[in-house]
Amino acid sequence: MARPSGTTSLQRTYRYLRLAIAGAVVVVFTAVLVAMPAVGLLPSLSHYYYTPANTMFVGALMAVSVCFFALSGRGAERVLLDAAATIVPLIAIVPTMISPRSVPGVDADCPRGEGSCVPQTFDAAVDAGIATYLVVGAVFVLVAAALAAAGQVDRPGTALSLAISGAVLLTVWLTWWLARDEFLRGAHLAAAAGFFAIIAAVALVQAFRPAERAAPRWLKAVYLGIAIALAVVVVGTPLYGSLHVGRVFGVFVGEVLALALFAAFWVLQSVQYWRVDDPAIRAEV
Repeated sequence: MARPSGTTSLQRTYRYLRLAIAGAVVVVFTAVLVAMPAVGLLPSLSHYYYTPANTMFVGALMAVSVCFFALSGRGAERVLLDAAATIVPLIAIVPTMISPRSVPGVDADCPRGEGSCVPQTFDAAVDAGIATYLVVGAVFVLVAAALAAAGQVDRPGTALSLAISGAVLLTVWLTWWLARDEFLRGAHLAAAAGFFAIIAAVALVQAFRPAERAAPRWLKAVYLGIAIALAVVVVGTPLYGSLHVGRVFGVFVGEVLALALFAAFWVLQSVQYWRVDDPAIRAEV
């Protein structure tokens, strides 16, 4: 019997969520390209936070976080995607450090002796963003805990996700409150590295999923390749990040590759589960 040509609302919902995650990368790349004629090629993609690309850069990352929460279902991927959803907003809220004159029109005004910093003119925006992040994160944790207590969601999986999210929120709050300077220096890099490491772990889970729910052999090989490539990019950043040829820095190339791999993973997930409409058997969540 031929497969019906129509689709269910549930199928379309999960298709669009996966495609939206990949589409967020397109938004970031497009915003950067649009900003380049005005500010030129900067040392990293993260530097474009300080340019007219800011709105689309931040918005795309926030959208990814929401999509991860919506896709989260059960199993190892559920915990990993919940963790990624908790971390992603930090990449958008806390900007990378910049050196004086590294971004046209932005005065880094770093304290004497510091080669790079988060400009003081952005302090208010960062503080407001972190405060909002902590309040909203706490609300999410309380709602999820209430749903678990009522038996509306899987309790063991939810408990682990809540433990991880709670630990991230507590760490952010304490470091922001007690060691603000250190927080500003390291939060963006730590969040970005953690995020891509989690996505690499999700790809590994896909590559080694049990046979009854596995991807085709060629797709498993691609997932494994994506996981390895992401791990190499993340682990190797301290080695190649500061290297440059002219104005093209290694960290810029690494970020572009990482985002391209991230987008490729979600496009492949969309292809693999295009017709799956039962959340209980969705392999990516």
